Amino acid sequence: MTEASEVAEAVARAHREHWGSVLAATARLIRDLDTAEECVQDAYARALQTWPGTGVPERPGAWLKTVAGNRARDLLRRESVWRRALPLLVEEDLAPDPQDAEEPPALPDDLLRLVFTCCHPALARESRVALTLRLVCGLSTSEVARAFLVSESTMAARITRAKKKIAAARIPYRVPDAADLPGRLSAVCEVVHLVFTTGQNAPVGAALIRDDLVDSALHLGRTLHRLLPDADEPAGLLALLLLNNARRAARVAADGSPVLLADQDRGLWDREQIAEGISLLTKALQAGSPTRYAVQAAIAAVHAEAPAFAATDWSEIVGLYGVLRRLWPSPVVDLNRAVALGMRDGPQAGLEALEALAAEPVLATYRYHSSARADFLARLERWPEAVAAYEEALLFTDNDAERGFLETRLAEARSKLL
Repeated sequence: MTEASEVAEAVARAHREHWGSVLAATARLIRDLDTAEECVQDAYARALQTWPGTGVPERPGAWLKTVAGNRARDLLRRESVWRRALPLLVEEDLAPDPQDAEEPPALPDDLLRLVFTCCHPALARESRVALTLRLVCGLSTSEVARAFLVSESTMAARITRAKKKIAAARIPYRVPDAADLPGRLSAVCEVVHLVFTTGQNAPVGAALIRDDLVDSALHLGRTLHRLLPDADEPAGLLALLLLNNARRAARVAADGSPVLLADQDRGLWDREQIAEGISLLTKALQAGSPTRYAVQAAIAAVHAEAPAFAATDWSEIVGLYGVLRRLWPSPVVDLNRAVALGMRDGPQAGLEALEALAAEPVLATYRYHSSARADFLARLERWPEAVAAYEEALLFTDNDAERGFLETRLAEARSKLL
């Protein structure tokens, strides 16, 4: 017998690590997202009931896929579900996908098919992002709602409408033909990047990094690049993912607390990933006009190539953020540029640049805006204001590791008031 607490922990870990792949495999079989999600939820519920007696299987993901797939087949045998799924079927449920005979097996997989389905142009951008977070990342509806700063009921309705649109438009569950790829590629790159950033700085939970999401994004990024080796966007995106991921081992201390870039042990950085990322970046930049991912990768490359934090070329980074602002106007880009200005020109310059962004609605409850202000205020020894800024950042932070870091900084700032 396995302890209930051990089973609960194993099921939670399996949800983090395998939700997207289990759902993708089930959706490929049944071609209906709502029904596939129900089957996968049933499989996880079955795990909670079964594993205490049988023990946690050696390959939990494979066990869950089998149980969810069997449940899907049972449902497909029922006429009502068959009729609902039929408009989305490309082939009979047990027939091979016609793409498999045409594509090398190492190319598009079930997870990528799910991403392309979520990124169909018939869906609004926010719906694409919400569906990706819910279905591919396995975030709860409440977590997705928090990311969009809307109520859970509003987000639930948005996700439901998106699923219904997929069914009504008879959107097939597959990677589109080569002729249709360009119209979908930008959206897919966007959501792969979103999966990566969500994993790198998890908005909720105990850990700073969700390795499962980061690894899924890297897998999808590599698959996209293999699918379209001459396309600029996938090359720049993969370069960006590799250059940022190269620092993963140095970003978290032994106790799980975040380690700032200035304090990271650069000996822990993955030099093979850095070399691969820079090689991809060089090819992407030589191909023509840079994409936003290539510019972001160039910024990451400046950090990667600096032998020490003090040797970082902040002038180049500020200039690259200027290019990025033209390619991808965003308050978050402006925020990052403001921080870079502060590193180049001093904390007062950085603070002034941040305060110029105070009226941006997107940044009003963005934790990194408040924490960046707090850091510059602390460096200026304006302790009462720093305390207030750290307190504000804590209000907007739901990740336990980040909260612990901010609480330590807040305590340090309060001690200066005594």
